[in-house]
Amino acid sequence: MKFGLAESNRYEKVASSNQSVVFYSLMIILFGAMTARLFWLQIVQGSFYKRLSDENRIRLVSRAPIRGRILDRKGKILADNSLSYTLSVQPRLLKKENWPSLRDRLSSLLNLPKLELDERYRRGLTEDPFRIILVRNLAKTKVLRFIESQQFLNGAQLDEELLRYYPNGRLASHVLGYTQPITQNEFTLLSNKGYEFRDRIGRTGVEAAYESHLRGKWGGEMLEVDASGIVQRSLGIRPAMAGNDLLLTIDLELQKAAENALEDKRAGAMVVLDPRTGAIRAMSSRPNFNPNFFSKSFTSQKEYDDLFLSSRMPLFSRAVNAYDPGSTWKPITAIAGMETGKFPSDVLLDTAPCLKYGSHCFREHNGRGFGKIGYEDALSFSSNTFFYQIGIGVGSKALYDAATKLGFDSLTGIEISYEENKGVIGNEDWAKKGRGWGKPGQTPWLPEDMASAAIGQAVIQITPLQLARAYAVFANGGYLITPHLSDGGLNWTSSKYRKKVDIETSTLDVLRRGLLKVVESGTGASLNLSDFPLVAGKTGTAEDSTGGSDHAWFVCFAPYDSPEIVIVAFAQNTPGGGSVHALPMARKVLEVWNKQRGK
Repeated sequence: MKFGLAESNRYEKVASSNQSVVFYSLMIILFGAMTARLFWLQIVQGSFYKRLSDENRIRLVSRAPIRGRILDRKGKILADNSLSYTLSVQPRLLKKENWPSLRDRLSSLLNLPKLELDERYRRGLTEDPFRIILVRNLAKTKVLRFIESQQFLNGAQLDEELLRYYPNGRLASHVLGYTQPITQNEFTLLSNKGYEFRDRIGRTGVEAAYESHLRGKWGGEMLEVDASGIVQRSLGIRPAMAGNDLLLTIDLELQKAAENALEDKRAGAMVVLDPRTGAIRAMSSRPNFNPNFFSKSFTSQKEYDDLFLSSRMPLFSRAVNAYDPGSTWKPITAIAGMETGKFPSDVLLDTAPCLKYGSHCFREHNGRGFGKIGYEDALSFSSNTFFYQIGIGVGSKALYDAATKLGFDSLTGIEISYEENKGVIGNEDWAKKGRGWGKPGQTPWLPEDMASAAIGQAVIQITPLQLARAYAVFANGGYLITPHLSDGGLNWTSSKYRKKVDIETSTLDVLRRGLLKVVESGTGASLNLSDFPLVAGKTGTAEDSTGGSDHAWFVCFAPYDSPEIVIVAFAQNTPGGGSVHALPMARKVLEVWNKQRGK
């Protein structure tokens, strides 16, 4: 019995000892796990959880920069900013299952249709992972209601936005351009340059060309909030840095005159520039658009289609796109004739009712001819058969050389050159290469092509801005200027921006006298008014090589002795002649300019 009892006690002690070991082992494992977890949370993931804590305690409020204003040359406002409020949600802070209740509260509080909120939320989930815009330009009464109930609207936020505002509506819309919200792809590329996902960016015109000058830099405020989201105090402010104002060379009064001159035209353009420096005083295109469209809180599908899908193409600037120039091209053919020496400045040529080149009879516009005439009368009468002979006589290379000296077949250097068309100056090499649409070697240069090129038809395409630049050479004594929309403190008469053209002074003198004669007694005589200074210019009527009705052109410079202004008037597909349709357009601008000179 004693042995059995002792053995039993020994087993009990062993069992008790094992239980202690298990207990202490479990305790060690438990505390080890707790220590490891604490190490993981505080050391390894400490910065992450600290950031989460700070985000729950600290709210960062971005402050958008004020975009610089755009002003005309006298400081009159062409583009400004207006304050608006945008209602949005951040998907990162709002679970999908919580959206229906938030939507219902917003709909009830702000009287907003649930279906529209749902549609914008669903669309936003795929378009922008950072911010879904529900309503732009929220009414002030609704802004106040939102602020009063903000603590019950977790996930929704109210942002102040400065939207672009154009006080003159459609005026100079192609020059100014417009701004739009930055896209996701753009934000990815530009975020390292200080752009935010709520930014607006210049899309076209000077808004795009001078984006970095106008945009400014974002600022913000760090706020401490409690668990309910109520602001407790400000922890610091970094002020937003406003963008710079942009002073244009545009003259608001001349711009209005140019726009008014186009009012009764289906389509067309006006360009007004200073031939001494290249400063553009007015540039208009019709049809145009209202850039305030892009600041609207809501646009219907019809409004969108009318702007982007219209066959009239209101976003398309006719001032920097190419068309058949007609007889306004004849001075370039004259340069080719005189500069090659094949048709010197005193040459006289017989004009005729018709001259045959290739298989086609090329007619004189009056059906009779003008007898034997020289350059000055040929420009004054706008003789076709005179210039056919010059063009055929010098050939396409000489004509191309004369054209490129005046800046054709290249961009002008204007700040919005990304919207510019360099045009086409047809020649033998161009034809051998396929004319831009055919196969090399299968579209030869024909006599008919050369005759057409001599009078600016079919194989010649130029822009109104290029034409203004070329006639500035005639006006300023032989310098090819750089058209520009803002002076930017640069010396635009330096050799970098104004180059001497390799043309004989005698050639320019003949052209100037001929262009003066156009207005004194030729096709532009209706502009010969006693209350105007002497004006020189050229009318043009051009067949539309794309198949439409004729274009009407008129280009002029004044005063003749010391030119201060060049004007190009272009009426697209407006049959009847340049003297009938385009010249009166130029006269409207000249009248305003002349009044300004008298002040």
